[in-house]
Amino acid sequence: MNILITGANRGIGLEMVRYSMEQGWRVFACCRNPNTADKLFNIAKLSNGKISVHIADMQELSTLQALSYELRNDPIDILINNAGIYGSDKNNFGSVDVVSWLQAFQVNSIAPLKMVEAFSEQLLMGKRKLVACMSSKMGSMADNGYGNSYIYRSSKAALNAVVKSLSIDLKEQNIISVALHPGWVKTDMGGPDAEITTRECVEQLFSHLLSLTIEDSGRFIDIDGSDIPW
Repeated sequence: MNILITGANRGIGLEMVRYSMEQGWRVFACCRNPNTADKLFNIAKLSNGKISVHIADMQELSTLQALSYELRNDPIDILINNAGIYGSDKNNFGSVDVVSWLQAFQVNSIAPLKMVEAFSEQLLMGKRKLVACMSSKMGSMADNGYGNSYIYRSSKAALNAVVKSLSIDLKEQNIISVALHPGWVKTDMGGPDAEITTRECVEQLFSHLLSLTIEDSGRFIDIDGSDIPW
């Protein structure tokens, strides 16, 4: 199975690469700056050529098109839009950092769509034809009981809208599109007090991803496999 993962140099993305290597899958591991991705390269060295590292900068959309051309002959079974940012801490009412907000929309909402557009042909060549976008419960309107966090919440809500539209627009091509909530994970973003490790997160996510069918397209899926209200 061939998997493309963005944001593969740390956190959940890095653990996805490690897990995929253990399964013997072919992985196209993408990150903004491979020159600083030492942990990713260390894993790739152990993969017997199964893992290759590529540039995919969510703030430079031209790099996505360049990568698509580089991989033009490679089928993609699963495209995982994992790259994302939280944005500035100045994201509460009265102090929202607009520059950071725009950057978060670029990385979290716009770039995932552009990745799917860039790799639609490779997805059609794949067997599973699955697009999985890393969202968050913080993008759920129904789950918002605390307010604030305008930057992150709105950019993930926009990503959810992208996933829903993809599920409709790509249905005739049998391409599955889902949004995922990874849980509260011990990463740089989640912090040390989070509930689960990256390994626990990745094992649960892949257990769901590998069983999805076209009927699941358009779902917003929690870490336990249940549906999250929009």
